[in-house]
Amino acid sequence: MIGNDWDIVLSSVWKSNGFHKFMDVVKKEYNTYTCYPKYENIFTALKQTSYKDTKIVILGQDPYHGEGEAHGLSFSVQKGIKLPPSLQNIFKELYDDLGIQNGECGDLTPWAKEGVLLLNSVLSVRKDSPASHKDLGWQLLTDHIIKLLNLKEEPVVFILWGNFAREKKKYITNPKHLIIESAHPSPFSARYGFFGSRPFSKANNFLKAHNIKEVNFKL
Repeated sequence: MIGNDWDIVLSSVWKSNGFHKFMDVVKKEYNTYTCYPKYENIFTALKQTSYKDTKIVILGQDPYHGEGEAHGLSFSVQKGIKLPPSLQNIFKELYDDLGIQNGECGDLTPWAKEGVLLLNSVLSVRKDSPASHKDLGWQLLTDHIIKLLNLKEEPVVFILWGNFAREKKKYITNPKHLIIESAHPSPFSARYGFFGSRPFSKANNFLKAHNIKEVNFKL
């Protein structure tokens, strides 16, 4: 399904009757409503960042629900799409933290290729209906993915922004890993602890301390 080692790591899921029944429900949603991202891009995060290569996990809630925005990576938008407010604040904090000035392109695919798993907890959404698929069942899969990453011998940085992401902290029990948590970058909460949290330098300092190549956050 994916084309890298996630096919092996998640083989029991892909082969299960429960997963196939669940995907039938997802397909029905896509056939009945306009949903995002495109069906073929639902698993882009896993396709772009293999299990072995995952150094950092940035956990989002669900995809952007506006036309042309979501393409399967948390917080990322396709080239040519106006930067959503949360992504604008992420770029502001990146500049304040590492002095990296990213432009008006919000496609975070280069981060994914650097080893940043940009995973939403819910992998689909109806057009113009935020959180419309939150009860569909995606969390069973994405929580399992977090648990599998927790089992990695190599240290991983988990970046949890906002209460929704921080709820997943209970699945990250391996002391080898680093958890960085703060308020969400949304305009409604960024000033309550996201700004000034310096997640990017903290993540790279941790990777460097464990002899893991740092992530280049320049797009």
